[in-house]
Amino acid sequence: MVDVADFRNAMALLGGAVSVITTDGPAGRFGFTASAVCSVTDEPPTLLVCMNRASHSNTQFKANGTLCVNVLAGTHLALSGAFASKALTMDERFASTPWTTLESGAPVMLEALVNFDCRITQVHEVGSHSIFYCQIQSIRQGGADEGLVYFNRAYHRLCEHSKAV
Repeated sequence: MVDVADFRNAMALLGGAVSVITTDGPAGRFGFTASAVCSVTDEPPTLLVCMNRASHSNTQFKANGTLCVNVLAGTHLALSGAFASKALTMDERFASTPWTTLESGAPVMLEALVNFDCRITQVHEVGSHSIFYCQIQSIRQGGADEGLVYFNRAYHRLCEHSKAV
């Protein structure tokens, strides 16, 4: 059996884009910061989002049945912190940047690098997390040229103009 600390230390070296995941609907408007997002298939266009089952908004995401993956630009470090903060209310989190909606009705961040507006089609419970399988209803691309990634327990700005190795 792999030690939990060893697993977490190894996973810290698997970098990932930082996103704010949002929902709205009958259960209310909620959002959280995540780096556990990835593509599943392109037919139909589907991605997955992992969320801790202990999160106070886990039930609301399931009840609303929709979400938007708002991929953060390099300039959104503070926004990532706001949506990860337990000290801020949801209204305070959402007040920090402008929003709109697309097809699903979930909040879509206007300044995001890209938005994936989704309908949650399946949820699997694995260990401490819920895995949301999300069919993409619409995509909106922003104009930023830098992404925000989380690698080795720190934020990094990834520039489009970086040389490929």
